[in-house]
Amino acid sequence: MTQALIVIASPDGTLKKNQQELLTLGRSLGETSVALVGDAAAAEAAAAFGAVVSYTAPAELGSFGAAAQAAFVAEAVARSGATAVLLENSVSAKEIAAVLGVRLNAGVVTDVVSLAADGAATKSVLAGAYTTVANSRGAVAVYTVKSHAVEPSEAPVAGRVEAIELPQDAYSTAARVVSRAAKPKSGRPELSEARIIVAGGRGVDGDFAPVEELADVLGAAVGASRVATDNGWIGHDSQVGQTGVVVSPQLYISAGISGAVQQKAGMQTSRVIVAVNTDEDAPVFEIADFGIVGDLFTVLPQASEEIRRRKG
Repeated sequence: MTQALIVIASPDGTLKKNQQELLTLGRSLGETSVALVGDAAAAEAAAAFGAVVSYTAPAELGSFGAAAQAAFVAEAVARSGATAVLLENSVSAKEIAAVLGVRLNAGVVTDVVSLAADGAATKSVLAGAYTTVANSRGAVAVYTVKSHAVEPSEAPVAGRVEAIELPQDAYSTAARVVSRAAKPKSGRPELSEARIIVAGGRGVDGDFAPVEELADVLGAAVGASRVATDNGWIGHDSQVGQTGVVVSPQLYISAGISGAVQQKAGMQTSRVIVAVNTDEDAPVFEIADFGIVGDLFTVLPQASEEIRRRKG
C-alpha cells in the first residue's frame, strides 16, 4: 500500500484549505503522514484530516530555504516509508520538490490537477495545448498539486507526533531568510487558493475598479495579466500566468485580457472560463466557455449590479 507524506508549512498552527485538500488527496493514496514546518499545533488539525503521524521540524527550520527544508522532508520520508510526497503548487514548494527529487532520486511532477490512486498525475502542458498523464518510475514520487484538486473532508484519527532533529551540517550551506514583511490584508481570498478569480488586463487601462467591484460581489480574488502588473496598475503578486501564479479555480473571469500564451498557461485548467473583450478575435475566446464581446467598463458593472439584485 502507498504511504503518502504531505508537506505542510503552518506558521500559526492552522491548516489552509489547500493543505486540507492535500491531506484528503493523500488518504486516497494510502496511509498518510505529515512533514510539518512551523507551529506544532497544526499536528492536531492534520490528525483531523487523517494524518497518522506528524513529523515536526526544529523551530529554526522555518527561517531557512529549500535545501534545509528538503533535508527535513527527506528524513520524514525515510522514517515514514513514504512512496508519494505531496506539496502545494507554490514557487517555494516547487523549489523544495526539486531539491527533494535530487536527494531521493525521485520523480517530480509539478502543476498536478488530479492524482489517481495508482499515482498517475494529470497536468496541463504547453500553455494548455495538451493534457498529459505522468507516472514516476522511481521508488518515491514527488508531486506539487494545484488547489481544488479535491474537496477537503475530515477523517479523524488518533495521530501521534514525532520530532525530527537535523544535524548542523543541514544548515551550514543553506540559504536563510533574514526578514519577512506581512502582506496587507485585502479581505479577498488568496489568489492561489481562490475558487473564483476576476482578472483584468490591458483593457482596464489602469482602472481596476470594475474588476475589484465584481470580485468583491462574488467573494473572489483579483488577478491580472503581465501587462497590467508591468505597468504598475496592480502588484506583481496578482499576476496570473506562466511567470506569475498558476491557478485552477472553479470560475475564472477574464476582462480585457487578450489571452496570449503566457496568460493561458496560468489559467487554462480553470473549471469554467468567462471572457470579456472588445476584440471578437482575441485568443482568449478560443478557450473560454462563455464569451462576451463588449466593453468591460459596461459589462462588469452590469454583472455586479445583477448579482447584487439576485442576492437580494
